Amino acid sequence: MKVLIEKSVPGHRATLMPTSDVPCCTLNTPQSRQSPLLLPELSEVELVRHYTALSKRVFGVDDGFYPLGSCTMKYNPRVNERVAKLPGFSRIHPLQPPETLTGCTEVLKELRRLLCDITGMDDMTLQPAAGAHGEFAGLLLIKAYHQSQGNSLRTKIIVPDTAHGTNPATVSMAGFSTINILSNTTGRVDLDALRSAVGSDTAGLMLTNPNTLGLFEDDILEITRIVHDAGGLCYYDGANLNAIAGIVRPGDMGFDVIHLNLHKTFSTPHGGGGPGSGPVGCKQALSAFLPNDDPTISRPAHSIGRVKAFYGNFSVLIKAFCYILILGCDGLRETAQQAVLNANYLKTLIEKQYTLAFPGHCMHEFVLTLASLKDQYGVSALDVAKALLDEGMHPPTMYFPLIVQEALMIEPTETESLDTLKEAARIFLSVFDAAVSTPITIQNAPQRAPIKRPDEVTAARTPTLKWKN
Repeated sequence: MKVLIEKSVPGHRATLMPTSDVPCCTLNTPQSRQSPLLLPELSEVELVRHYTALSKRVFGVDDGFYPLGSCTMKYNPRVNERVAKLPGFSRIHPLQPPETLTGCTEVLKELRRLLCDITGMDDMTLQPAAGAHGEFAGLLLIKAYHQSQGNSLRTKIIVPDTAHGTNPATVSMAGFSTINILSNTTGRVDLDALRSAVGSDTAGLMLTNPNTLGLFEDDILEITRIVHDAGGLCYYDGANLNAIAGIVRPGDMGFDVIHLNLHKTFSTPHGGGGPGSGPVGCKQALSAFLPNDDPTISRPAHSIGRVKAFYGNFSVLIKAFCYILILGCDGLRETAQQAVLNANYLKTLIEKQYTLAFPGHCMHEFVLTLASLKDQYGVSALDVAKALLDEGMHPPTMYFPLIVQEALMIEPTETESLDTLKEAARIFLSVFDAAVSTPITIQNAPQRAPIKRPDEVTAARTPTLKWKN
């Protein structure tokens, strides 16, 4: 497919600019451009057709089943978008006089209260722009707390091997060291390994529950007790909160700090690079260190400072607020229950052929290992994922968590119907049968997708990142 500059025709225009009614001024400075700016020239219809063609090459949750594990690609109700576009929310500016924004600030205040109720936290900031951004802010809270207690030697954060990939990176960014602990044979935190890891230098533990294998940490109260007894704090990665929202609260499990992925649990858009939102909640002991969500008030004495301009990604927060109000307590609980039910139903349908990384009931997602399929037939997790594209399904997450060989992580979410799950199971099983009977067809997939199978190695090592004339 040609890029816009290749489609450019001199003189084509998508709009007619009026004649300038002010004198032209030519700047002659060393910084002035020496050659004309290379911009594509297209008519409106050419421009529309280009982007329409691009959109047909993109697969999203509005196109079909999107079981991307750990990322919760669920349908976003359109009512959220309509509410966020109401003039009172969309036609405002953060530099307006505060007295003209009282309705908006009241919404943010109420959202903080609701999120605290849902998570069992005492206070909340809505500033962080995404999950990883929230992680960073949360660990800064932990650092500020220990420094206020005179514990500057607490420099280590314990991270299980099932953690999200952002966790170790966030630990480093916040100035801590990562202590990795292995899982036990059930895919959960090894308590003996945790006891051996904690000490006087422990700042805290980063954990999500359910973990990234889709398994609930049954010993969670003992896990948080071990860390607390060692003087550390417990950080909850809220990426998987959608499996337990309305059923159990991280604050009641013993967690001191939490970030939320509003694009996962509370149905704000996910993908395309943003905007996102990752509110951070905490217990009362850390409240003084939170960023101040009111830009009209100066920085509190002990605050870690602002982590985002003004009020955070306001329109995203509005969408989450709308979602929570519509569902209510019972509705949020039902979405979590449905997410768990859907995952277990799909797992049961396909485990007759595929091998589970860890057998038994899962929460909102489950992980397959295709190691034996690759060993026997030469068909990898990547091959199966590519074959699913030919069937009109987005592939699950591949090769994650890292502790599972040839991993496929599948999350159907609560928004998919029974018929969709049955059809998905049929597709998974048919791909498996083809992998066994005619492996070459799977190894060469996809064949019917808009873009055929690329050379993965060349694309990774020598990517073409810009157009060359």
